[in-house]
This record gives sequence, C-alpha cells and structure tokens, in this order.
Amino acid sequence: MTDKKAGRIRIGVGGWTYAPWRGVFYPEKLPQKRELEYAAEHLTSIEINGTYYGSQKPESFAKWRDETPDGFVFSLKAPRFATNRRVLAEAGETIERFFGSGVTELGDKLGPVNWQFMATKKFDPDDFEAFLKLLPRTLQGRDLRHVVEVRHDSFRTPAFTSLLRQYGVAAVIAGDSDYPQIADITAPFVYVRVMGTQERAGPAGYDAADLDRWAERARAWAAGGAPEGLDYVEKPEAGDPRDVFLYVISGHKVSNPAAAMALMQRVE
Repeated sequence: MTDKKAGRIRIGVGGWTYAPWRGVFYPEKLPQKRELEYAAEHLTSIEINGTYYGSQKPESFAKWRDETPDGFVFSLKAPRFATNRRVLAEAGETIERFFGSGVTELGDKLGPVNWQFMATKKFDPDDFEAFLKLLPRTLQGRDLRHVVEVRHDSFRTPAFTSLLRQYGVAAVIAGDSDYPQIADITAPFVYVRVMGTQERAGPAGYDAADLDRWAERARAWAAGGAPEGLDYVEKPEAGDPRDVFLYVISGHKVSNPAAAMALMQRVE
C-alpha cells in the first residue's frame, strides 16, 4: 500500500459486531451475518477481541477465513487468562491451549497475536522473560508474530525494550491514549492501537491534520523510519522496511471505521 521498498500497511478496527455501526458504517438492512464480509471489503485487517475473553471453535476461525478476501489479515487478542496473573511464568498451559484451539484455521490470514496486560501489571524482568520464552515462534510450520500491550510506567525502561528485541516481540504503540507510549521498534513489524477518536471531531473522529499525521507515521514505519512526535525509551535509527498493523480502537467507537478508511485513503 506504499511502494515496493516499503512494508505492507494494514489498517482496521477492533471487532466487527457493534450495533451503533449499523446504518452508519454498515448499510441499512445489511444482514448481520454479512457484516464481517462487508467490513473486510472496506478495511484490510481486524483485531479479534473475542479471543481475549474465551476460546473460539476451529469452525469459527475457518468461517472468518472464508468470509474475507485474499490479503486480509486478522490479529488476535490472546486470552486474558495468560496475562492477568501474578506469575506470568505459569501461563504455559493457557498459551498451549490457545494455540491448540484452531487459530491455524485462519491460514495466511493469521496475523500478530496481542498479549494485553492490565494497567496494574508492573515490569518484573525475570518473570517477563520467562513469559516471552513460553511464546511459540512457529505453529504448524507457520511463523508467529507476537506483540505485548503493557500499560504501566515501569515498562518504560531499556531493560524492557532490550528484552523484546532479544525475542523479536513488538510493543503496542498506544496512540492518543492515557496509557504509556513506548514507540521503540523491537520487532520486524509495527503494531499501533490509536484510541483518540472523538465525536466533536466529525464523522471520522479525527480532524484532517490528525489523520494526515497518523498516515505519515504509518508510511514512515513501513519504510523503516522512526517518526517524530512519539515517546521512545531509546529512539531507534532507521532500519529495514516493516509491515505495519494499525487499528483504530475505543475512543468514539462509532467513528472508528470511518477513521480507519480515511487513513487507508491517505496511505494508498
């Protein structure tokens, strides 16, 4: 979506089942069973939230795969039972169960896995490394991409970002939110969750200047750059091209699909 030398930029939202989108994003009278199909025609990725709350059936993953076009990618929020615990090193059984639940039915549409932590979870270097060691690098011959979403200031340290680089795991870049922002590049891809849409900003939830700014950042990441105006622990030098996954999440949620589509137009 940029040029041949840049990584692929995929942009989307969280989930696809949201009643206020009906008649705003989804056309009136569109059957609910066709909402994913419609969303996938207008976006290039979706972050699945349901996997955070409970296991899904292999048949569901296969159905989602078949209802979306070639090139579309899902990211998955990993189960909360793996991350919402005192000792992360003890999450192995939950992690194994998650990856044995049929996620590979997504095939080439299986994107990054987002391991989200509560805002009260503090950085414990030894325990966090033990957790990273539990994350499989491949699954049935397919490379896996992992990203961690940490929300406590204690993670804003070179000890954390160095650990992520060692294991090739990305840190979620929180955009326009109250959570700490760690924009360091620690993996061969970038994962962004933009959370600042507002009703007063119009149908897209952002004004044109803000949309331009996020589009410019996405292009910079895809080209291997490190955009200005973000919070880094240690700002990286320019590197290799990277795939970018950008999701417009929370905020004024009814506007998020429009914001995502506006960003797609700007990066194409």
